[in-house]
This record gives sequence, C-alpha cells and structure tokens, in this order.
Amino acid sequence: SVGGKIFIIFYRYKINKMKKLYIENKVLVDKKNSSYVSKLDSNVMFYGERFPEIFISAVGHIMTAKNGKNYLDFLSGAGALNYGHNHPRVVDAILNHVSTYGIIHALDFVTTYRNSFIEAFNRIILEPRKLKYKFMFPGPTGTNAVEAALKLARKYTKRSRIIAFEKSFHGMTLGSLSVTGIGRKREGAGCILSEVSFCNFEGKSTTEALAYIVKCFSDLKLQGDLPAAIIIETIQGEGGLNVVPDRFLTELRQICEFYGTLFIVDDIQAGCGRTGSFFSFERVNLYPDIVCLSKSLSGSGLPLSLLLIRPNVDVWNPAEHNGTFRSNNLALITGEAILDHWRNGDFEKSIVKKSIIINNFLTSLQRDGVVRKGIGMLQGLAFKDCRIARRISEIVFEKGLIVETCGINGEVLKIMPPLNIDEESLIEGLNIIKNAINKK
Repeated sequence: SVGGKIFIIFYRYKINKMKKLYIENKVLVDKKNSSYVSKLDSNVMFYGERFPEIFISAVGHIMTAKNGKNYLDFLSGAGALNYGHNHPRVVDAILNHVSTYGIIHALDFVTTYRNSFIEAFNRIILEPRKLKYKFMFPGPTGTNAVEAALKLARKYTKRSRIIAFEKSFHGMTLGSLSVTGIGRKREGAGCILSEVSFCNFEGKSTTEALAYIVKCFSDLKLQGDLPAAIIIETIQGEGGLNVVPDRFLTELRQICEFYGTLFIVDDIQAGCGRTGSFFSFERVNLYPDIVCLSKSLSGSGLPLSLLLIRPNVDVWNPAEHNGTFRSNNLALITGEAILDHWRNGDFEKSIVKKSIIINNFLTSLQRDGVVRKGIGMLQGLAFKDCRIARRISEIVFEKGLIVETCGINGEVLKIMPPLNIDEESLIEGLNIIKNAINKK
C-alpha cells in the first residue's frame, strides 16, 4: 500500500539519520587498535577493538593481560559472568565432570545432570517464589531463547503479531531482531522486519504510556490482528538502562490477560540476580507466561539458555523446536553448582547492599547533563553529550578498569560488576570512574 511504502521510506530515513549521528559522535569503534586483533578477524569484531589488550587469564573480578597488567572487570561478559570469572565451585564442577568422562553433548537425551539441574532450579528458585513452569532448553544463547518464545507464542495463540518496545534489545537473529527496538541493531538484518508493533514507556508518564498500549490493542483488534505476545525487558540493558515503572508492568500484564496475549519477559541480562532478586520482575510479583534466561544461567560463561513456560502454554509437539546444542550438559553442571548462592537470603542481601553503594555513589556524581540510571547492580550514568561516555570508558581502561557504554547513541556509561565482587574493589572501581569524570 501507499501508506506502507511511506512508512518504510520514513523508517529508513530515521535509521540513516541515527547512523549519521552515531558516526559523527564517534561512538562506533575505530580501527586504530587493530594491532591487537588477528588480521583474519572479520570487521564485525567489537570488544577486541574497543579494549585494546590481549587477555590470558581471569579470576573473580580481575582479568589479566599478556603484559601482566590487571583490570577490574565492570563488564562481566555483558552480564554472562554475574558470579565472576572461574568461580571455585564452577572450576571444581568442570574438572570433576571432565575427569570422570561426564557427558558433555547429548542433544536432549535424559542425563543425570539435566534432571539434577531442573530439580535443583525448581526447588531453589521457583518453589520459594511460588512459580510453576516447565523447562525448555533451546539453542545455547539468549537469542535462541527469544526465537523459541516468539515461535511458541504464535503457535499457542494462532496469531502472528508481536508487541515490543522502543530501545529494547532481544538478540541478533532475525526473529529476535524483529522485536529489537534499537535502529542500528536492526539495520544489520539486511531486510525488512515485520509483524511487530513498537510501543514506548521511556520518557512518558505511566498513564500516558498505558493509554498508548490500550489504543494499540484496540486498533489491532479492529484490524483483526490482535498480538500473540508482548515481549519486554524490565530494565533495558542495551537500550540505556531504562527501568520499566512498576505500575506499567502490572497493568500491562492485566491488559495481556484481557486480550489473551502472552506476556514474555526477556530476563537474559537483567535476570540471575542482576537487579537484586533472581528474577528482575520479582519486585512487582509478576507471573509471566514465558521467561527467557541465558547469560549467567550457567554461572560459568558456558553457553546455556532456558525457556520457562507456564504449563498450559506448553503446546509443543516433540522435536517441533530443537537444536544440536540444546541442553549443554557441562553448563548444566556449573549452573547447578552456582545455585548454592541462592539457598538462603545472604547472597541476595549482599547484592542489595552493593546496589545501594553504587546508587549512592552515582547519585553523588549527578549534575547538569549527567543522570544516574538503572537499578540493582545494573546502573550507570547517562550523559547529555554521548561522546563523554565513550571517552570515560577509554580513560578508565587506561587506569585498569573495563566499563562499556550502552544506549541508543552510546550515551550511558554502564556499570555491571560481578555480583560477588568485594565492597573494597567495587569502591575502587567507582573511584576510578569518579576521577575520570572530574578530569575529562
């Protein structure tokens, strides 16, 4: 249709405009550090260019470079290392498993490790929270979990449209990218991504944002195109540490129930304790239809993803969704070992305590053009001038601290240390940031 063509032209114009701004502000990686990277590496390389060093080992919150220099790690594998590098429980579990010829690859054959992880996760994590889910292990990365969730929602509801949110990030494969609301990420698809409607909560009042959602549902109902699901991150990690308001989450859940739309929470980065509780949605006592987990689920950095599915939603037929590397047994071993952290409330209390330290420290750095964002141990500083966050990241790296940026234009300095970092090291890293801001 003419309207559709106009929309596509406008959308491409917006993408190109954002890309131009991104380049002008020098947020994109330059190639000045290519001497650290293999000449055979693709241009897609990012962190190796962004942080010019060759790393050889890591323990806890410390990464060691080939030249012997130590770095405080406030990146934590982009959220895949909530328990730090090479946690002793994880290392012991790996060594024991490998030395006794434990099964590593088994498709979805039943193994003692698979059953043991499911039973432990259900007992330690789900039952105390009164959550009842069935377990599905898709391919081993976060985007695999999102792809499976979208596919299941469409199968269950017999609808195709999905509602997602601007500034969201759900993965880089086509289905996950279709519900990602960051233009520069979507551009990599090389094709038009359809059957998704985008809404927004950030920068709006909760009442205004909910009114727009209600109107979106009403319009889609009139068109005979009610959504199969809404997918949401309760805090947008890559999109700029935008926290979804509590009332918005609870009323959004009610809207979904009214229209028979599934409610999917992508807890891949914000889950596994990053916001204080194991699930990021616990603060509002939600019961999502589907939860996507990955990143720190294995506790070791080994790839593992999991879909938690409400029993009535589990309408899969055998092998209707599969993958060669689903159910990584070595990652299940380490994932169960790290669950010991959650057997009582002590670990959770320590996260809350360190979250307050981060919150207070960053709040003290707020000024005109600098705003604290985020919750838990997923917080940061947003700068009006997006070049500043990138420059601070470079300065602190020279001082031995690894911190990345996030946000639509890389305007947020994203602080994400391991959850078990000691308070002294946490404060040391925060002071490096403070000094860099004062000297920028």
